[in-house]
Amino acid sequence: MNKIDMLEIFYQLLKYNDCTNNIIGIGQGHKYVRGENTGKKALTVLVRKKFKPASLRGDTIVPKVIEDVPTDIIEVGDIQLLQDRLQFRRPAQPGISLSHYRVSAGTFGAVVKDKDTGKLLILSNNHVLANISNGNDDRANIGDPIIQPGIFDGGRLENDTFAHLWRFVPVHREVDSPHCKIAQKFETILNKCIQIFRPEYQVRVFRESKKLNFVDCAVAMPLNPQDINAEILDLGTVAGIKEATLGLVVKKSGRTTGVTTSQILATNVTFKVSMNHHEYGIFTDQILAGPMSMPGDSGSLVLTNDNFAVGLLFAGSEQATMLNKIGHVLEQLDITF
Repeated sequence: MNKIDMLEIFYQLLKYNDCTNNIIGIGQGHKYVRGENTGKKALTVLVRKKFKPASLRGDTIVPKVIEDVPTDIIEVGDIQLLQDRLQFRRPAQPGISLSHYRVSAGTFGAVVKDKDTGKLLILSNNHVLANISNGNDDRANIGDPIIQPGIFDGGRLENDTFAHLWRFVPVHREVDSPHCKIAQKFETILNKCIQIFRPEYQVRVFRESKKLNFVDCAVAMPLNPQDINAEILDLGTVAGIKEATLGLVVKKSGRTTGVTTSQILATNVTFKVSMNHHEYGIFTDQILAGPMSMPGDSGSLVLTNDNFAVGLLFAGSEQATMLNKIGHVLEQLDITF
């Protein structure tokens, strides 16, 4: 089918819409049967919500075949411009832009409760709400302004402050080069010796870190509880928590890429994450998922298909996404859903 054919068919399909305007688009794809790709070409019909034929009126059911091509119905929800996530919004809700007043932008992850007081709090990463603070570096202080939307997205300290930093777990950082003069001198001498025999090699000395990180997380207290909405944008409310297992399909709602899905590739991961040009952190007991994020999605809550939280997104690349275990996050921040 060419573009003109597709456009004509799209307008024809609109007559099958009921009062909810459920059909929102069409495309060319493959026919799926019980979740399996048959490899056969199909006219893909995009709907907000998929209904059983028995629950629909006969004149609203999409034909099984159109112009000799089988149809395939895919539920895609309400498709919206992602820029909505970058704008001022009250009440603010998880899935949109926010930041510490000295940070560019990240994602409002979830609405949680303080275990002791029951007060509503805003969950995201330390590096989003507390500027990658280790607690002793003056990068952030309790009570600092939290902006929505984030600074990078046009938020302003004087107009868009909607919360204050309430609590954070320090992030321990290491420097790539050795700190002590003895190690530096040893590295210099060793490199001079080795270049005599292997000029293409270079030795670098690293300390074994005793400060491991389990989480990159923080919470903020809204100035007004009515200024936040617990429903995650395009995903709904959190049903509870679950342990991540290999192969588990997960999803998130983030500032940059909106709703994306992937699956769990590994658990009990220990890895080194770059924080800037010369600093890194060692994180342990983490979760590895496939690609599902870009810069700005940090802080997103990661959920199962039935909305059980499994992790907090905090790092990634084009090939992978790293999550803190949600159990660690809740425990170390002393919070609950």
